[in-house]
Amino acid sequence: DITTVRISGEHHVEGDLRQPGLSKDAGGIARQFALGVVQTADGLPVALEVFEGNVAETKTVAPMITRLLERFRLQRVVVVADRGLLSLDNVDTPEALGREQGLAVDYILAVPGRRYSEFTEVMERLHPTLVERAEAADGESVAETRWQGRRLVVAYNPTRAAEHSANRRRRIERIDELGERLARRLENQDAGQAGRGRRSTDLSAYQRFHKAVIEQRLSGIVKADLAAAEFHYEIDEDALAAAERLDGKLLLVTSLNDREAHEIVQRYRSLADIERGFRALKSTLDIAPVHHRLPDRIRAHALLCFLALVVYRVLR
Repeated sequence: DITTVRISGEHHVEGDLRQPGLSKDAGGIARQFALGVVQTADGLPVALEVFEGNVAETKTVAPMITRLLERFRLQRVVVVADRGLLSLDNVDTPEALGREQGLAVDYILAVPGRRYSEFTEVMERLHPTLVERAEAADGESVAETRWQGRRLVVAYNPTRAAEHSANRRRRIERIDELGERLARRLENQDAGQAGRGRRSTDLSAYQRFHKAVIEQRLSGIVKADLAAAEFHYEIDEDALAAAERLDGKLLLVTSLNDREAHEIVQRYRSLADIERGFRALKSTLDIAPVHHRLPDRIRAHALLCFLALVVYRVLR
């Protein structure tokens, strides 16, 4: 996984690692460097890489795998990475590196939520099975299928699904209330009962309504008809049902065919362990703020903190 580390200084040096990028701590743009950490399935950090602060996360996968293959006598690598590090668009990267090195390089990749709509038909098939298994197990269920020639593993959490669905329906209710208020105001104006403030038009009502729909991320479900003579909108019940079939589900694409589906899910969720390591680096071990400016000194600082993290994890 990759995290960002804030760093001070305004001047530039040759090969400067301190570049402006989206900070994972502050949320905005900050001068920083990026730190990549590799750890084993048992939770032991084994390697780190330091990148420029503006590096795209997807560009860090190949260098890190290449370095691992150079440094260690590996027979097999399974890359487990989150949606930012390894995407559906560059999933061929580990496979190609494996072919170059004559090794098996597999992956477990989470599908980004924004691309879940591509799996609507798959979920229509799997949803009944997942629900039935979850009810039988009184908890989470796992199922699998094939998607574009790859293995797709789906984990379903009914409790989380209910929370997501209820949250979405509350947002729809608020949008519906806004739509009714806007429509009622237009009707009152037509009846000669103008309210306070500037006079509304169907276009202004649509613009306000559409902005609210976008802010609530409901444009695929709540449809306002701009071409209609009067302000009008409707809720697409089919789209709502399709969205609810995706609630509470974790979609994982993997090249592993010799592991049980529940093992695939468990291995992906172990990524949270790296996140805990990052939190230790930034709190207990005080990796930041960094006051070095030369690239070699920044790398040395990162290495010392990484070694401290190794000791910290071993002690735990």
